[in-house]
Amino acid sequence: MTEEALVVFTPSGRRGRFPIGTSVLQAARVLGVDIDSVCGGRGLCGRCQVVLSEGEFAKHGVESRACNLSAPGEVEQAWAHDHGPLLEGRRLSCSTEVLGDVVIDVPPDSQVHRQIVRKRAEVRDIELDPSVRLHYVEVQQPDMHVPSSDLRRLKDALDFDWRLTGLQADIRVVQELQGALRKGDWKVTVAVVGGEQIIAVWPGLREKTYGMAVDVGSTTIAAHLCDLQTGEVLASSGKMNPQIRYGEDLMSRVSYVMMKPGGEQEMTRAVRNALNHLARELAEEGGIEVNEIVEAMFVGNPIMHHLLFGISPVELGGAPFALATDESVRGLWATEIELEIHPNARIYALPCIAGHVGADTAGAILSETPYLTDAMTLIVDIGTNAEIVLGNRDRLLAASSPTGPAFEGAQISCGQRAAPGAIERVRIDRETLEPRFKVIGCELWSDMPGFDEATASTGITGICGSGIIEVMAEMYLAGIIDQDGVIDGVLAARSDRVVANGRTFAYTLLAGEARTLSITQNDVRAIQLAKAALYAGVRLLMDKLGTDQVDRISLAGAFGSHIDVKYAMVLGLIPDCALDQVASVGNSAGTGARIALLNRSRRDEIEEVVRRVDKIETAVEASFQQYFVDAMAIPNKRDRFPNLRTVVDLPEPKAKDPATAGGRSRRGRRDRRPGEDART
Repeated sequence: MTEEALVVFTPSGRRGRFPIGTSVLQAARVLGVDIDSVCGGRGLCGRCQVVLSEGEFAKHGVESRACNLSAPGEVEQAWAHDHGPLLEGRRLSCSTEVLGDVVIDVPPDSQVHRQIVRKRAEVRDIELDPSVRLHYVEVQQPDMHVPSSDLRRLKDALDFDWRLTGLQADIRVVQELQGALRKGDWKVTVAVVGGEQIIAVWPGLREKTYGMAVDVGSTTIAAHLCDLQTGEVLASSGKMNPQIRYGEDLMSRVSYVMMKPGGEQEMTRAVRNALNHLARELAEEGGIEVNEIVEAMFVGNPIMHHLLFGISPVELGGAPFALATDESVRGLWATEIELEIHPNARIYALPCIAGHVGADTAGAILSETPYLTDAMTLIVDIGTNAEIVLGNRDRLLAASSPTGPAFEGAQISCGQRAAPGAIERVRIDRETLEPRFKVIGCELWSDMPGFDEATASTGITGICGSGIIEVMAEMYLAGIIDQDGVIDGVLAARSDRVVANGRTFAYTLLAGEARTLSITQNDVRAIQLAKAALYAGVRLLMDKLGTDQVDRISLAGAFGSHIDVKYAMVLGLIPDCALDQVASVGNSAGTGARIALLNRSRRDEIEEVVRRVDKIETAVEASFQQYFVDAMAIPNKRDRFPNLRTVVDLPEPKAKDPATAGGRSRRGRRDRRPGEDART
């Protein structure tokens, strides 16, 4: 028998066993892993680079070691001779053979369908009051008859010209001071933070200084470069959070830390390296030097927050989910978190609220300001872990809900993250049950002339989060699934789009020679579980506030930005509300970070607000389970959605035919084990 080895690819999570000696690229192709290769695996183009993840991965049952890959051979040596050495840790997958169990990470630049990081700077009027301000002064030259240090004379000039008194300067400023004064012929520009601390001195007149606002998400990191004098966003950039190789969801990453000594340092190093890469990208796009960035503002969920600042997240892995700190992070030097901007730049992070409600939620609250209105406002940031805020000026409640990665494409048979070629919009004809759709990277619908030619370069590769929401809602509105989410097998006689799939049925969205994309009963079930967890959390907060009505809903986050709010409500992802009061607000956490970067008084404001936010732990609330069960139905078993019904004809619940429900026979129902769910 041929000896085989287990190969696991991240971040896709795809895995399989292959004969010893199989190339990594060949294994990737068999599993459908997205690795670029223009030269067809001949070792000429260098696009198929991968990284071996070394260590023990309990989640995958793999001990991945360097000796489990073949040593660099002639092909890699020839490529390095022509193009320069590969980056540390990288291998050419086409010429690297599998000799034992391995975990292989495919970096974003080696992927054909690179993820679109859909976090951008939202247009927002922000009152400017930056923490860092520039002051130009002319300093008295040294005089033997008036002994005084260069620092003392600089402070005197700032006092005389700008009425800045009691200023402090740390040793890093002193180290650069004399050179700057003499190079500028005693004319310098001084950066002062908070009117209290000198952080930089430059020779001559400098009129601009810059800051960066960063949202460290569990899946993506988004950063914006801002002119601190004008508030203008000069550049925006985003990238996958490299920590994803340690686990798709937050608890997987905490488990990695628990099971591997030093795991937190690995993840801290990974995210800091990513931040430095983003800082360089921002500086290049903005046309500045990276060391001109003198302040950085951060938001993120508690686990991302803790790992960024070198704090172990282990206590967040289990009840009572204790934060190391719920206060803002103030006044760190950039070098204290290894951030390669101006070495004396100051670092600030918004405060976390509770165990799984973090600084990103604080940023969303600052951006949407529910605490300034009488309207009952709901903010939902939908991700692997959904954060929910509900309330108004009288009271604010917050909760987290474990929706899982289904809305990001994971757990869905044809799901994927947002990238060119992914289906993002779906419509289904109510009579014929024929679908039409749009894919990312093409403005045409699939039934329009020229669609095939327009999508030839990307292909149709899967369905992303917004498409999953729409296809589920459309299947319900077309009667393909009933209120309980069961695919109606009787429709197979009416349309070849409904096909048998084992003991259940599936709906075929795309039937092609290259690939068939179908929504299976298990896919429907995964979305039901995710949306029920979110809705139940919202309903619980409504209970706590004694309200049956939400006046305004803000859908936040990269995913929330691209959901059609009508379909989200049809599915029962969010509660009933007038549709014109439901809005996708983009990356509100990042917007909150930008507000705090550009206006120091808003930092004090949000710190005071979050101390008044009451955190509700859904897991210990007795009513959560009933709300969850009700929310498994589409849109909901009990809630009637009167506002939605004014614009959408919702199907009435179908009477069950015990002989054909779900397409199963009566015998199939009798054969089911006690407690087995009819929908699985």
